Amino acid sequence: MGGDYVVISVLLCFLCITFHLTFVESVDVDVNLQTNEKNTTLLRRKPFHFPWRADITNEGSDIVSHYAMWHTEPGQFYGLRADMSIWASPNQGTSQESGASLQIYCQDGGNYNLIQVGFHISPSLYHNRDIRFFTYWTKDLKSKGCYNLQCPGFVSASRANLVPGQAMAPPSIYGKEDHYVRLSLNKDPNSGDWVVYRHDLQKPSFLGHFPNKLCPGTRRIQALTGFVNYLKNAHGPPMGSSHFPDYDDKRSAYFKHIQNYNPNGHSSDLFGIPMIKLVDRPDCYGANNLFLEYKKGYMFNYGGPGGCVG
Repeated sequence: MGGDYVVISVLLCFLCITFHLTFVESVDVDVNLQTNEKNTTLLRRKPFHFPWRADITNEGSDIVSHYAMWHTEPGQFYGLRADMSIWASPNQGTSQESGASLQIYCQDGGNYNLIQVGFHISPSLYHNRDIRFFTYWTKDLKSKGCYNLQCPGFVSASRANLVPGQAMAPPSIYGKEDHYVRLSLNKDPNSGDWVVYRHDLQKPSFLGHFPNKLCPGTRRIQALTGFVNYLKNAHGPPMGSSHFPDYDDKRSAYFKHIQNYNPNGHSSDLFGIPMIKLVDRPDCYGANNLFLEYKKGYMFNYGGPGGCVG
C-alpha cells in the first residue's frame, strides 16, 4: 500500500511539470539556423522565408512586416488548431496592422499560395481600432491578395458565429484577465476544401471554407504567427500584449492547445513534428520556446512593444 502512494505522488509531480521542448533549433534575425548545444554549425538548408504580404494601404511596396512565429518545414500537413489570446491595441496608427493567425503556405508549382485565419487590428481597413476576426488569401506571395469577403475566395458559412471582419470582444486585460478564441483551419477529407471552425463555444461552429483550388498540392508549411505591418520609415506597432513574452498568460500573448490535423480530419498534439522558431526583429518582438504544459498542451508566448523603424 505504501508503495502505491509513492507511485501516485510521483505521477502527480510528473503531471505538474512544465516541459520546455524545442523541437528544432531557433532561427536568428538573418534567418540562419543557430548552433546546437555542442556549438557545432548545423549543415542544412535554410528554412523557408515568409514574406508577409498585406495590402493595408495603396503603397504596398512600402510595407514593412515583422513576425514572431513557430512554423513547420515543407511537408504533408493538413491543418492547425489553437487557442489564440485576444489583445487590443488602442494607440495603433492608422497605417499600422497588428494581429495573430493560423497560416497555411501551399506549394503551387514554383510558388507558395497562402491562406490564413485569425484576428487583427487594422484601422485603415475598418476605420476604427476594433479587434476583428479576419481571413486572408493570396494566389502567390507576390500578389496583393484579399482580406475577408472583398473578393471571391473565402466562403462564409450560413449563420456563422463569426463572419470575416466582425468585431471580437472582450480583449485580455494585462495582469488581470485572459480572453481567447479557439480556431482551426484544416483540409476537409471529403470535399478537399480548407474548413474553418470555432471551438471555444458549447459546440464547434463552422465558420466557412477556402476552396481547395486556393491551396492545391501536397507540400505545405504551417505556421502560428504573431505579426505587424507598417509603412517604411515609420515606427512599428505593438504585437500581442505590447510586452515581450514571458510564461504568464495574463501578461503575454499566446498560442496554446496547439494541435495538428491528419489526412482524416482528426487533430492531435504536435509530438514528433519538427518546428522552427522565426523572429525577424528580436529587438522589438519575441517568442519563447514551444513547450508542453499540463492542461495547456503545446504552446508558446509571443509579442513585444514595437518601436522598430522600418
